[in-house]
Amino acid sequence: MTSTEPFRLGSVALPVYLPSLLFATGEGAIIPIIPVAAVHLGASLALAGFIAALITVGQLIGDLPSGWIVARIGERNAMLWSATAALLGLVVALVAPNPFVLAVGVLLVGIATASFALARQAFMTSFVPRSYRARALSLLGGMFRAGYFLGPFLAAAVIGLAGSTQAAFWIDAIACFAAGAVLLALPDPTAVLAARRQAAIRSSAARPQVDALDQPAPPQRAGLFRTIREHRGVLARMGTNAALIGGLRSSRQVVLPLLAVSLHMPESSIALVIGVAGAIDFALFFSSGQIMDRFGRLWSALPSMIGLAIGHLALLATAGLHSAVIWFIAIAMFLSVANGIGSGILMTFGADLAPRHDPAPFLGAYRFTGDAGNAAAPLVIAGVTAVSSVAVAAGVIGVVGLVGAGLIARWVPRYIPRARSA
Repeated sequence: MTSTEPFRLGSVALPVYLPSLLFATGEGAIIPIIPVAAVHLGASLALAGFIAALITVGQLIGDLPSGWIVARIGERNAMLWSATAALLGLVVALVAPNPFVLAVGVLLVGIATASFALARQAFMTSFVPRSYRARALSLLGGMFRAGYFLGPFLAAAVIGLAGSTQAAFWIDAIACFAAGAVLLALPDPTAVLAARRQAAIRSSAARPQVDALDQPAPPQRAGLFRTIREHRGVLARMGTNAALIGGLRSSRQVVLPLLAVSLHMPESSIALVIGVAGAIDFALFFSSGQIMDRFGRLWSALPSMIGLAIGHLALLATAGLHSAVIWFIAIAMFLSVANGIGSGILMTFGADLAPRHDPAPFLGAYRFTGDAGNAAAPLVIAGVTAVSSVAVAAGVIGVVGLVGAGLIARWVPRYIPRARSA
């Protein structure tokens, strides 16, 4: 593809996005059911919570090796093997006789999720031009958000009909099988776009104005550890940004239910508020991509981080008021808007920073930092809540968010210099 030839993702959009939607819908169906299944197998509430967290822990464990796997066997094969591994984990969960075997299955599903998500991000990094990148990645993020949003409703309906929580695991198994079938049945978008790129380069060989971003990919591959070593500076600084963004996002999902319980809100009201907030978050995913592509990465990342930080601080400031429930509802919606306008920012940052000819090892290391923030935030909240209160925990996270906003303002213009004018 030359600079004069428009990029057309639409012709491969179905095989690019549909497998991700199916995979995420299946995972979304089991996430709220895992602790229930653990309790049914005899786990305590603490152990059930730990088993539920193993999805995130599995993603964290899988991030680094998934970069190596995708680089070695390719995006499509990595996604097929990931779907197969997830199916194996679900079979283990379905036949688990005790909570510990269930934990093994859940951990395997989390590891498979890391490789599946990274493979599609690596494809986007290699083939989508910068001018379209944020919108394409925000749409990819929207597929995962849509799946996590729809999955619980699908699980609720199927469990109601089947009368068993185990039905949710069958939903995920069917979704993984369907994702694999789509990957096999539809054209491989990597092969399609690579062939187009080579044809365009050959046809424009006599023209010197070929876009450097769309040059043929160099064949050499650096490997995982060499990539980490060569990019240790950017991984340390932008990786810290990713961890803080991931932590603020993860915190929101933990703090809101805990604070709602502390305010003695009815369970049905809690579910309604968080459900509406999730719908607002999901509705904004493509707007984020538009902002990043038209105005620059900072115009999405910085307002999102500042908004998340202010929202957490507001939860602390309003927790003791007589109208605390009303404030809670308003702040929950505000946090969803703040999170929504940053949809896709971590994947976009990763794509902007990764070596275009061999992105997978870098993306694995970069995603590890973001997932580390996701995993650490609930632990921080639990620790602060244990010694003080959930409102104070929200305030602590808010302060961390303001620090993160400062780091974003400092490092993004340095490492992504087109962030202001992309």
